[in-house]
Amino acid sequence: MSEQPDNIFLVFLRRLDQKMDRLMDEMSDLKLRVSSVEAELGRMRIDIAGVHSRLDRVEHRLDLLERRQDSFEAFQRG
Repeated sequence: MSEQPDNIFLVFLRRLDQKMDRLMDEMSDLKLRVSSVEAELGRMRIDIAGVHSRLDRVEHRLDLLERRQDSFEAFQRG
C-alpha cells in the first residue's frame, strides 16, 4: 500500500517536470523572438534616422531656392 502513494507522487513529479521542460523550451523560443524584434527595431531606427537626414537636406535646399526666388523677385521689381 505504501508504494502506491509514492508512485502517484512520482507520476505527479514527472508530469510537473515535463511541463517545466516545455515551459523552458517556450521561454527560449520567446527570448529568440524578442531578440529578433529588438534587432529589427534597431534597424528601423537607423532607417528612420537616414530619412530624417535626407529630409533635412531637402529642407535646406528648399530654403536656398526660396531665398533665390525672393532675391530674383526683388531684383525684377527694383
